[in-house]
Amino acid sequence: MDWTPDDVRTALLARREIALVDLREEHPFAQAHPLWAVQLSPLRLEADAPWRLPRRDVDLVLYDDGEGLVDAAAATLARMGYTRVHRLAGGLDGWRRRGGELFRDVNVPSKAFGELVEHERGTPSLPAEAVQAMLDRGERVAVLDARRFDEFRTMSIPGGTSVPGAELLLHVRDLAPDPATPVIVNCAGRTRSLIGAQSLVNAGIPNPVHALRNGTIGWLLAGFTLEHGQTRRAAPAGPASAQATAAARQAAQALADRAGAQRIDAEQLARWQADPTRTLYCWDVRQPEAYEAGHLPAFGHAPGGQLVQETDVFAAVRGARIVLADGGGDDAGVRAPMTAHWLAQMGWDVAWLDGVPAAAHTATGPWRPHGQAVLPTPHAQRYRRPYEGTDAPRAAMQAYLDWEFGLVAQLARDGTHGFRVLQGCAQSAPWTTPTAA
Repeated sequence: MDWTPDDVRTALLARREIALVDLREEHPFAQAHPLWAVQLSPLRLEADAPWRLPRRDVDLVLYDDGEGLVDAAAATLARMGYTRVHRLAGGLDGWRRRGGELFRDVNVPSKAFGELVEHERGTPSLPAEAVQAMLDRGERVAVLDARRFDEFRTMSIPGGTSVPGAELLLHVRDLAPDPATPVIVNCAGRTRSLIGAQSLVNAGIPNPVHALRNGTIGWLLAGFTLEHGQTRRAAPAGPASAQATAAARQAAQALADRAGAQRIDAEQLARWQADPTRTLYCWDVRQPEAYEAGHLPAFGHAPGGQLVQETDVFAAVRGARIVLADGGGDDAGVRAPMTAHWLAQMGWDVAWLDGVPAAAHTATGPWRPHGQAVLPTPHAQRYRRPYEGTDAPRAAMQAYLDWEFGLVAQLARDGTHGFRVLQGCAQSAPWTTPTAA
């Protein structure tokens, strides 16, 4: 049965479970697609549909842009056991002719949300010139890079330290113990800088906190030099100090409560896992080293900062439930609620798992959904992000920033986002400078 663009919009506004699946390869997908579309090409259906679309009777709405991909993909999904496979009437052109908003690039819901957070909260930021001047004067500054560690190693702000997004609150007090030390959070562009900085503001960190405006793109456009091959990082598998962890845990859990994320135990998780009427995603949000050393058997791996950055990958069914875990060690109870507080603001039905002992984390090794490796997109079919690598043309970097600046207006025109930005911020958690051991 065909679904019209209006049918899709109605389902999104009603928060019913739906996956709007774009069957094109990543590059054409990145040129134009609806806000909540997820990219899943026919070559990846059999490998990726089972973990991205785990409930076989969820409504799937397939489309292309006239390439003739829908019929074969629908047949493949039917053979895999999916029972509610629909076609988008008129494909992408039908969406366009109905007046539906079209977005460029990838991970658009997350990037648009980051722009909305800055728009509504006035997330503090500093331009590259101001940060470089602070470094030139020899001022004590904590530059914290919120990207994945491999991205940090490719290129980084001079003197920066790798602290991926979900780790920021856990480690910031140890990395900048003097409350007078400015904290600068950066990524390659804008989203993870903004979300990372606002995370620390929301948590009431006493230090002055700023995002590096426009990230490493802004740094390069200002004519400054990046470092390469650096390995400075917060301990990937812990530990933060006990005092820093306690303060971070208190702040993160209070924020999760305020945002409307649920706190659940193992019994509630088991009930949700047995519920055939809802899609359930279970993600461990720690860094790879911690996850591989021991995790809950039912949980895949999605480091918290990347989960917020790539919700369209890790939660392809809009309206699904998401449960987050962050181990059973001494530093548990920070990353999961902090990540949940962002997902709740993005309109997700999200909970974090509490009270599960370390002994229950019996699975080891990297995440392999359904026994398969997570395969990268073939290079020839992949969309080249303007902010990745070290050789992107300056014009492409500036065009990317200009596009991001327009996302808030696009969200307003589209009207299906369901975002609500948490207002106000927490009081600073009690903190004293740690004494030497």
